[in-house]
Amino acid sequence: MSLNFTDFDAITVRLANSEEEIELAQQLRFNVFYEEHTAKPSDEVQKLRRDFDEYDTHADHLVVVDHSGAEDRIVGTYRLLQRDGAEKAGQFYTAGEYTIDPLLKCGSTLLELGRSCVLPDYRSRPVMQLLWQGIADYVAENDIEIMFGCASFYNTDIEALAPSLSYLHHYHLAPEKFRVRAVDSRYIDMNIIPQSELNARRVFAELPPLIKGYLRLGGAIGEGAVIDEQFDTTDVCIIVQTHMVTDRYRKHYERKNQKAMPRAEEAESNNVHSIATGKSS
Repeated sequence: MSLNFTDFDAITVRLANSEEEIELAQQLRFNVFYEEHTAKPSDEVQKLRRDFDEYDTHADHLVVVDHSGAEDRIVGTYRLLQRDGAEKAGQFYTAGEYTIDPLLKCGSTLLELGRSCVLPDYRSRPVMQLLWQGIADYVAENDIEIMFGCASFYNTDIEALAPSLSYLHHYHLAPEKFRVRAVDSRYIDMNIIPQSELNARRVFAELPPLIKGYLRLGGAIGEGAVIDEQFDTTDVCIIVQTHMVTDRYRKHYERKNQKAMPRAEEAESNNVHSIATGKSS
């Protein structure tokens, strides 16, 4: 399927407004995480062919909808989990990988971005800009001050990832006030290669596109990486203070949309995956 410019006029972003739409988003997640990539489904997930967990019930689900066909089609999704929803679920998803006490105690309103994915044919700048717009509108409406979540490398070979992990550790470690840390039982030291031995420009260029995008928005990285055996990924925790997004991109998007919106300029390749996720693709 090849999308042309006019096709994007028929694509919108909004919150899912029914259980049926949430299930369609979960089906999309299954297609990407388990079929396109190498996540390992539980028996129930495999039987239903939907990616779901206990957090879905307590979250909002952002969906990208293509209206160009005979029936509307959900082609992208994000799970948005606020603090009250996390309390109902027992914790934030990220807390399974990171000790997030610094965020819980910082006094800021929190939003965890997770379970993000877009169908391959829609991984383009206009669609990713729509997702950014939806997240930015949600952040503004709910007075969110910090966004966070786990961003994934689809590789569990730490030696191969050593330049990327070391670069993130040396150049983008979060301030201590916000510095979450991988839980001890899963902690992988990211300080592998000395800073003096890194070609920072080259390593940055090879990072996943949306990790680069978050870093350009002023995003920071928690201490330590985690291997997620179920999803076959190596995860880092990204923290973004939303005022940094607003300050940097307000003028650009006020000219175009009369509203503040972060720019998804890092969605330039067909390998676009997720922003910051509980599990992303």
